[in-house]
Amino acid sequence: MQYGILIYRDESRDGEFDWPQIEADYEAYFKRATESGILQHGPRFDVSSATRTVKVRDGRRSVTDGPSNDTREQLAGVFVLECRDLDDALDWAAQCPGAAHGVVEVRPLLPGA
Repeated sequence: MQYGILIYRDESRDGEFDWPQIEADYEAYFKRATESGILQHGPRFDVSSATRTVKVRDGRRSVTDGPSNDTREQLAGVFVLECRDLDDALDWAAQCPGAAHGVVEVRPLLPGA
């Protein structure tokens, strides 16, 4: 079954972390996931300030700067894993470097998605 792994981080705390080490940790994590055959795809996102949010109301488009929700943590990345079951997906999510400095959400994908 496929699971979406959504990584959130508090960008205001970015200066507190050793980013070269985190990048190396992610590289090792993605290498393990690729070699195991579970990583389907996983693009990286730019910072939330580069985000634009689009709404259409009464046929009129509205575009605002930033993410749609004003929260402490911003969506930093998302990738898809093909796992045996939810427990397997949770194990992989716990190994994700983002879990050590942010929050990792695991969401099952609907079949055919």
